[in-house]
Amino acid sequence: MPGVLWAAVRLLGVERGPLVQLLAFTPYAAAWSLGPLVLALALRRWWPAGVAAVAAVALVAVVVPRAIGGPAGGDGPTLRVLTANLLAGAGDAETLVRIVREREVDVLAVQEFTPAAAARLDALGLAALLPHRRLNPIAGTEGSGLYSRYPLTATGVRQNPGGFTQAYGTLTAPGAAPTTVESVHPAAPYSLGQLRAWERDLDAQPRATPSGPVRVLAGDFNATLDHAPLRRLIDSGYRDAADAAGAGLTGTWGPYDGDRIPPVTIDHVLVDRRVGVRDVSVLRLPGSDHRPVYAELALPRADLGG
Repeated sequence: MPGVLWAAVRLLGVERGPLVQLLAFTPYAAAWSLGPLVLALALRRWWPAGVAAVAAVALVAVVVPRAIGGPAGGDGPTLRVLTANLLAGAGDAETLVRIVREREVDVLAVQEFTPAAAARLDALGLAALLPHRRLNPIAGTEGSGLYSRYPLTATGVRQNPGGFTQAYGTLTAPGAAPTTVESVHPAAPYSLGQLRAWERDLDAQPRATPSGPVRVLAGDFNATLDHAPLRRLIDSGYRDAADAAGAGLTGTWGPYDGDRIPPVTIDHVLVDRRVGVRDVSVLRLPGSDHRPVYAELALPRADLGG
C-alpha cells in the first residue's frame, strides 16, 4: 500500500507538505517497490502481489525511461552548455575553469555566485575563455551569472520572489538561430514554509516558445522530474537534456559536501524541443554540494529557429 500511495501522488501530481521533499526520492521508491512484489509472489499471496505489481509497474514506468533516452535529434550547430551551483562561492574555481577549457564550453551558467568567486574565475583565465557575460554576484547564495563565448544581447537579471536571482541573455552561435539562455535557481523546498515560494518560483520560469525564440534553461531547479511544477514547465515545450540522453538518473545533489543524503537529480538543462541533445555528463566540483551538468546541444539552424 505505501507503494500504491506513492505512485498515486506521483502520477496525479498532488504532492503537498513533506511529500514534496519525499517525492525527490521516487527512483529509490521504484527500486524498493520490486521487493514487496517478489515477496508476495514467493508466498503466493495473489491479491497482495497484484497490488504490489500495480505500484511497481507505475513507479518503474516513470523512472526507467530516464536511463534509456531517446533519439538525439538535430544536426545543427553545436552549443556546449555547463551549469554549476557554487555553494555560496565555495566551489573550486580551478576545477570549474579546467572543465570549461577541456570541454570547450560555450555557455556557463552559475548559481550561488559571489564576488569572490567571480574574481577567482577571472584570475584563472575564464575571462579569456568566455569573455561575454551577464553577472550578478552577491555574497551568500542569491547571486547568479551567465558567461558566453559569443556576444550576449538582451541581457538581464530576474529576481525570483523566493530570493534567488537568475541571469539571462541571448546569444547567436555561428550558423544557429538566436538562443536565449538563463541561469535558473528557484527557491529550495527545504522547509514547509518555503513550499509556496518554491512552487511560485518554478511556475514563474520562462515557458518554452515552440514557434518563437529558442530557449535553454540551465541551473539548479531544486526539483526532480517527479515534481509536478517542473513537469508543468517541461510540458510547455521543453525536454530535459539528461533524460533525453539516458543520463536522467545520475544524481546532482546530496552527499557531495558530507551530508548523508542519497543523491537526487535537481540540476537540469532544459532545452526547446527543436534543440537536439548529443551528450550529457554529470561532473565533479570539489567544494560544492552540487555536481555540474554538461550538455552538448544541436541548435536549430539560423533559417529554422523561428
